[in-house]
This record gives sequence, C-alpha cells and structure tokens, in this order.
Amino acid sequence: MGQKVNPIGFRLGVNRDWRSRWYASPQEMPGFLHSDIEIRDYVKKKLLFAAVSKIVIERAWNSIRVTIFTARPGIVIGRKGAEIEKMTEEISKMAQGKQIKIDIQEIKTPELDAQLVAENVALQIERRIAYRRAMKK
Repeated sequence: MGQKVNPIGFRLGVNRDWRSRWYASPQEMPGFLHSDIEIRDYVKKKLLFAAVSKIVIERAWNSIRVTIFTARPGIVIGRKGAEIEKMTEEISKMAQGKQIKIDIQEIKTPELDAQLVAENVALQIERRIAYRRAMKK
C-alpha cells in the first residue's frame, strides 16, 4: 500500500501557490503560523457574507500585507473604506503593532472558483433547498 500524500502540498508550486508568503527562523515560525491562523479566522468571521475565496498573507521585516480575494469587493471595502480601516486596526492589534496593508482582489468569475461554489452549495443546503437542485445551480 502506498503512502498518503497531502493534495495541497503535492500541488504547491505546480498549479497552486502558497497561502502564506514569508520566511522565518525556526524560533519565529510557530508564532508567525499562529498569527496567520488568527488573522485568517478573524477575516473569515468578519467577512462571512462577502464571498471570500482565499486570503494570502505576506510578511516583511515590520509589515504584513493581507490580500483578500473576494467576489464582492464592495462589501469588504464598505462605505468610503470604513470597513477596511476597522479591519486594519483590529489586525494591527493582533500583530503587535506591525504595519498592516490590506489589498482587495476581485474575482471576476466566481462561478469558476471552487471555494465559492462549495460555500454557495453549502449555504443552499443549510436553507433546506434540495441538494440535487443546489448542485445543478
């Protein structure tokens, strides 16, 4: 029997990219990983209905860039950028005062994004729509 391979790790660098783009010493690695998970959980919870596909985190010496890929950038940005500013302040508190930059990337065709399609089907099933009808739409 063969060994089981993680499908995401197997495809990294070929047809998929890393979700965290930074390098750290072995002593800093656990702290950065926990910080990344905390930031991702906060953004997903805050933008539950904004159709967020993925969140990419890049780190430099004293700054963090968070790129949010979404099908609805208007919900993420808010009126006059108010939502982005609030989110930047909250993430800055989590990251011990490092400089935070949030970028928003719009997904032009959300029906081709696997994550968004899966979330849409799950939402329809939660609303008690027949699963065959949800899969066809």
